[in-house]
Amino acid sequence: MVISEKLEQTIITTIRTLSIDAIQKANSGHPGAPMGLAPVAFTIYNDFVRHNPKNPDWPNRDRFIVSNGHASMLLYSLLHVMGYDLTLEDIKQFRQLHSRCPGHPEFGEAPGVEVTTGPLGQGVSVSVGMAIAQKWLAARFNKPDFTLLDYNIFALCGDGDLMEGVASEAASLAGHLALDNLLWFYDNNYITIEGKTDLTFSEDVQKRFEAYGWDVLQVADANDTQSLRAQVKVALQSKKPVLVVVNSHIGYGSPNKQDTAGVHGSPLGEEEVRLTKKNYGWNPDWQFYVPEEVAQFREENLKRGEEIEKAWNTLFEKYKTAYPELAKEFLMIQNGELPENWHMQLPEFPTDDKGLATRASSGKTLNAIAPGIPWLVGGSADLAPSTKTYMDISGAFSAQNRAGRNLHFGIREHAMGAIVNGLVLSKLKAFGATFFVFSDYMKPAIRLAALMKIPAIYVFTHDSIGVGEDGPTHQPIEQLAALRATPNVDVFRPADANEVVWGWYLALSQKDRPTALVLTRQNVPTFDRSKFAPAKEALKGGYILADAENEPQIILIATGSEVALCLAAYEELTSQGIETRVVSMPCTSLFERQSEEYREKVLPAPIKKRIVVEAGSSWGWERYAGLEGRIIAIDTFGKSAPQQQLMEHFGFSVKNIVQQARALLESGDEK
Repeated sequence: MVISEKLEQTIITTIRTLSIDAIQKANSGHPGAPMGLAPVAFTIYNDFVRHNPKNPDWPNRDRFIVSNGHASMLLYSLLHVMGYDLTLEDIKQFRQLHSRCPGHPEFGEAPGVEVTTGPLGQGVSVSVGMAIAQKWLAARFNKPDFTLLDYNIFALCGDGDLMEGVASEAASLAGHLALDNLLWFYDNNYITIEGKTDLTFSEDVQKRFEAYGWDVLQVADANDTQSLRAQVKVALQSKKPVLVVVNSHIGYGSPNKQDTAGVHGSPLGEEEVRLTKKNYGWNPDWQFYVPEEVAQFREENLKRGEEIEKAWNTLFEKYKTAYPELAKEFLMIQNGELPENWHMQLPEFPTDDKGLATRASSGKTLNAIAPGIPWLVGGSADLAPSTKTYMDISGAFSAQNRAGRNLHFGIREHAMGAIVNGLVLSKLKAFGATFFVFSDYMKPAIRLAALMKIPAIYVFTHDSIGVGEDGPTHQPIEQLAALRATPNVDVFRPADANEVVWGWYLALSQKDRPTALVLTRQNVPTFDRSKFAPAKEALKGGYILADAENEPQIILIATGSEVALCLAAYEELTSQGIETRVVSMPCTSLFERQSEEYREKVLPAPIKKRIVVEAGSSWGWERYAGLEGRIIAIDTFGKSAPQQQLMEHFGFSVKNIVQQARALLESGDEK
């Protein structure tokens, strides 16, 4: 919207003062970035971001991300003046319990917040996933006579974002993919928490990004909005992603704290707030003040947003007539739906004593369902031949092929996690794959997916000491416990090929949580389901796979490859007259969401003789083993040796399970 310079400055000052007032009232927060970046954020949003505040989820909106999430009050103040449903009362509750304005932006808490940010580097990395998603969606749905999707992704970032390795990983891939719909605005203010950036950061950022394949533009002064507009117009014509380096003053306008580390993460103080407002030409007594002309701008911007979406909706109505099937598919994506009867393509694996590695049955399952879910995309961190995650139905997404469904992330696990989040936030079904031990590299992104309650999918193979000769560097031990401890993540470790199938069903059906499929490198038998419980029971998280004829004397509980050992032990114990139950527990969090009655049925409280078997850390399993149970696990690092030797060395054998069971029953040992 074209506005006068006077009104522009009044709005910028409103954003600045709302920010410092909210931070002062909370007595907590980061005023420096909002004060320095207000002209940049407002100019981008007003002049270039197509959006409708009354419908923040409008599909063709431009995305605007504040990756330096400590600048959250900048975003909240901006959204308020632009007309989003974020009131002054909301802003006054900044950083308070149940506030819509938490300390760092959280997806789902306030309208207009596209992604949860705060951990530096995450927002810009997610923006790469959003840019890939836009290119993919445009390749599928745009037609020569219909440009349905042409949105851009704008992200603000700071020195901290660009120091984090995840941002470097993501920027490298973005340049390689020539994502010309991606613009990052780098707040170059020379200040970090410890002091000036030259304490640790002396590289030539421009040369670095040019080496990544980006165009780099410069704005000498963040307050020079005319220069900024001119550079953004140039950036939007580029055929590459663009970094706009904006020189700014942290804490701009504060007479005693501007350009100091002291204004980064602490309130200005009441007297400095008054002095700063006076510097802005504001009445020092005004608090949370929004001038009438700014309120009027807000109303006009609301109308503008409605008109922008209305024009697009008119286009989409014509599109539905011209391309009804594609329109239907597009709406399903937007609504988070899957094609009708997609699950009819789920395979069923025959009984096989030799069996398959669950990574292999996962690959077969993925390729069986991929044709039926055209918007399922994903890939691995340079490990597709090992993780079995290449979809044969499609080629790879690239700078030359925007329609490819296979993503080559390169050896960039952390960026892969964040990029998958960006794809999922763009409504695609998306997965990323790597060896389970390297889930540590992407844990921050997994945690944010869980916090945002988005259904990202992670495929983790090589899930235990069963990796074998590659040794302890590649053998996960603590990863299962750590990932299970992360709230809102379903960690699913299937026992055989048919449990894998239902693991994929779970992952694709999720609405509000990520799923990690944890899979073996080594073969495991495919169970005879005519003798044992149906594999679909795995959707309950834990179920009775094999049971005693009478009340069990002992319960064997296991996950993944160790379930087969427990079944073999079950056969031997049963032949010895010991009433035994085997519980397959592929997903503890899913089991905990079942009714108390069901959980009691599977693990009756009176039956205290229990053995848990899992080739990972013992942490957490005491919940199911109980005081009189035992846990066969591994709480040391592994070793380099053939897989079968390792399993026997660490006690994962039928012989050891049987011995432990008999000893437990005979001695009443409470260890």
